[in-house]
Amino acid sequence: MGYLAKLRVWRGDKSGGQLVNHEVEVSEGEVVLDIIHRLQATQAPDLAVRWNCKAGKCGSCAAEINGRPRLMCMTRMNTFGEDEEITVTPMRTFPVIKDLVTDVSFNYQKAREVPAFDPPKDLAPGEYRMAQVDVQRSQEFRKCIECFMCQNVCHVIRDHEDNKEAFSGPRFLMRIAELDMHPLDQTDRKNMAQEEHGLGMCNITKCCTEVCPEHIKITDNALIPMKERVVDNKYDPLVWLGRTITRRKND
Repeated sequence: MGYLAKLRVWRGDKSGGQLVNHEVEVSEGEVVLDIIHRLQATQAPDLAVRWNCKAGKCGSCAAEINGRPRLMCMTRMNTFGEDEEITVTPMRTFPVIKDLVTDVSFNYQKAREVPAFDPPKDLAPGEYRMAQVDVQRSQEFRKCIECFMCQNVCHVIRDHEDNKEAFSGPRFLMRIAELDMHPLDQTDRKNMAQEEHGLGMCNITKCCTEVCPEHIKITDNALIPMKERVVDNKYDPLVWLGRTITRRKND
């Protein structure tokens, strides 16, 4: 049985905009993206929205629904009451291009700043060997679909524009942590995370974990362990002693 949903959709561009009220027909089993598409087809043909797979795997349709970042294709309309007003707005952390489409190029810039996997020079790709436990440690992080909702809610960049240059955000700190866990990676990721990507600015509020559509435990399994390894590397007296002895032997 269908009904008319009350929708408030943000319309505008980088110069400004406003929430516009609509009533859109809803059928059983539909998701928010279906309703946005119907709104485009029947009332607002110029409404801009980014989407691709409609299966929760591309991350393109991320928006803020009733103030919470969600994938529109994975947010079912039956989670809201039929008389409830639903507000759909663009992700707040990133500059608006038009309507629900934001400029997420900040994230691609940060991705380019993370050096790629750095294997031993004396091993060919077919010669890489890992224990299964090492595979499993980082497997969780590879589920990331780069919807950038974790980046959107991280208040270090959401509330402080001037932090963006020094802070890469949870998605890319998680990538650094993933590579640091790899037994064959040769790059010093610990110093890089702290000095170049702003790991110390993260105060582990877990907001990134709460919005992850893949349920990756970003804070508990990536960021906190990475912080612990950085502290060990910089301040553990035994580690310091080991480095000192190694330097003296090399001299």
